Amino acid sequence: MKETDKRTQIKKQAPAGESLLAGLSAGWPICLGYLPIGIALGVLAQKAGLSPIEIGLMSVIVFAGSSQFIAVSMLSSGAAFVPIILTTFMVNLRHMLMSSALAKYLGKTNRKVLFLFAYGVTDESFAVNLFRFKTSNWGLPQALTVNHAPNITWIVATMAGGFGGQYIPSHAFGIDYALIAMFICLLVFHLRGRKYLLTAVLSGILAVTLSMLIPGNAYIVIASVVSAGIGVILQRCICRRGSEG
Repeated sequence: MKETDKRTQIKKQAPAGESLLAGLSAGWPICLGYLPIGIALGVLAQKAGLSPIEIGLMSVIVFAGSSQFIAVSMLSSGAAFVPIILTTFMVNLRHMLMSSALAKYLGKTNRKVLFLFAYGVTDESFAVNLFRFKTSNWGLPQALTVNHAPNITWIVATMAGGFGGQYIPSHAFGIDYALIAMFICLLVFHLRGRKYLLTAVLSGILAVTLSMLIPGNAYIVIASVVSAGIGVILQRCICRRGSEG
């Protein structure tokens, strides 16, 4: 039996209450961070013409803060339905990679449960679960809690922002800057070495340059893919030099 399968079986034997508490203990910082960002999204969505129920449905169906912010921005600018769908699809493609990276720790889990798990994967829950899978006795129940406690928080926060948005003036409190601020924070926490800093700077330069040459938002995806590819090549070169040295 493979080592991963053995670890999965051990993890499944943990008591339900203990697994829930462990998941909540690991996931509560994500929930805390989602509250202000979710409320900000709800306010912006309300200004774009969505009702609180529609905002809640968007959060249930999509559950991806970055693509929801982009969709709301495109709705505000009068974009058509198809471009919004294609843009959010491209932005969310990274979730397939994150889910694939976590799947190897889940053993022979039922596909329906894996579908539920994959639905709740975000940038933040991915980072927490991947670290816990690598460093502790972490299993599917704990990981599901980390995924879906923030999910519930996000839905409630966005709907609360939708209800309260009618009482908040447009562009008040810097709410329209919330998405940019969130990504700056995520970027800073991932700058763990020179190669990460170089990749981030290259991505920013490419994005700014391409924005002046390419209409729409495609320049964001292009800059991300190109800079990430260069980052991978740089990492391989560093590893090769290290092995030769």
